[in-house]
Amino acid sequence: MRAIPESQSLDIVDLPDPEPAPGKVIVDVAAAGVNRADIMQRAGKYPPPPGASNVFGLEASGTISAVGDDVSGWSVGDEVCALLAGGGYAEKVAVPVAQLMPVPRGVDLVSAAALPEVSCTVMSNVVLTGHLAPGELLLIHGGSSGIGTHATQLAHALGARVAVTARNQAKLGRCRELGAEILIDYTTQDFDAVLAEHGGADVILDIIGAKYLGANVKALAPGGRLVIIGMQGGVKGELNIGALMAKRASVIGTTLRARPVTGPGSKAMIVTETVARTWPLIESGDVAPVIDSTFRLDDAEAAHERLNSGDAVGKVLLTLG
Repeated sequence: MRAIPESQSLDIVDLPDPEPAPGKVIVDVAAAGVNRADIMQRAGKYPPPPGASNVFGLEASGTISAVGDDVSGWSVGDEVCALLAGGGYAEKVAVPVAQLMPVPRGVDLVSAAALPEVSCTVMSNVVLTGHLAPGELLLIHGGSSGIGTHATQLAHALGARVAVTARNQAKLGRCRELGAEILIDYTTQDFDAVLAEHGGADVILDIIGAKYLGANVKALAPGGRLVIIGMQGGVKGELNIGALMAKRASVIGTTLRARPVTGPGSKAMIVTETVARTWPLIESGDVAPVIDSTFRLDDAEAAHERLNSGDAVGKVLLTLG
């Protein structure tokens, strides 16, 4: 099969087709999502977990072409999308059945590749970890990103209020269309000051990390939950414990890729919750995949450049076939 394994040059090479091991299926890939984690892995800063494929790609959609032993509930010919620890930038990928998801009704097969990583990330961090409730205020850093556009829609559909940061009015306008009501241009505004005018954020979904730590704590409402899922702004920050205690707030760091496939806190649990709670909102039209652009597999370099430019709104996809 043709695939793009880990390297800095994104060369397409021929690799053996994956085999349908017990508990796994083989998916013929229609499209794969491009994520910042891929760019970090390419730079040598985010290696795949032990035992994972060294082929890029943390999500994909396609059609099941082979089924391993001990697999039930899935058949050859089923259209699926999948959360991956690696392997999506390829014509075929082996997927543990616990990480498979049906394509939601009303979503085409290529567009479905835009869903697994963002939907599982948002469900895991905003709902299962952040415990966002109706009427609460969610602050999303990077509101125009793939995660941001999905989180905005999901939170709005769940009855929460949404604040977002983005770097220009065009991006903020798109966030407004998706349900955000508090729009913050981080190039000209201090988000903590803006949030203070609204009583603070009950949940903050943060992709920046150390650079925003102090301001994030200031931006929290009493009892607020800061959930850090990225480190674009560094890994070491200074935490004012007194300010955190005064607000009875919490700071939580999480990740998705390195979680176990099954068991407590596993990908299986997150996938199950995502299909049960997010898929109906997609099928009703309350949440939709937001796709910025698509590129062919042999143009993966351009896809990475598009994502890394900071100009994308929503997901960047690679198509195969």
